[in-house]
Amino acid sequence: MNRFSVLYQFKGQYHHIGRDTQAEARTTLQILANDARRTPIGIFDSKTELFEWTPSYQQHMDQASISEQGSQGNEIISIAQALRRRDASWHPADRFRRPSFFA
Repeated sequence: MNRFSVLYQFKGQYHHIGRDTQAEARTTLQILANDARRTPIGIFDSKTELFEWTPSYQQHMDQASISEQGSQGNEIISIAQALRRRDASWHPADRFRRPSFFA
């Protein structure tokens, strides 16, 4: 349940929305892309622990050095995992109902 987390920024803080399937996560990411107040970052897959960047962030990552790619990738995965852990501890029976943030 809620295998995928859609990460975005709102007012300088990271937030996420949990989704069961990758298709649902991609749809949510597209919806966030149309909201001028939010900046979509990408999708975290908690099963594989991989992160899929949005096209604009992927361009930036492609131009970054290998060490920068590794460091930014590790940072965003750590943020996604922290958001998921926090939500699981606050609402163990009803995770991801509301978007969460990480400053």
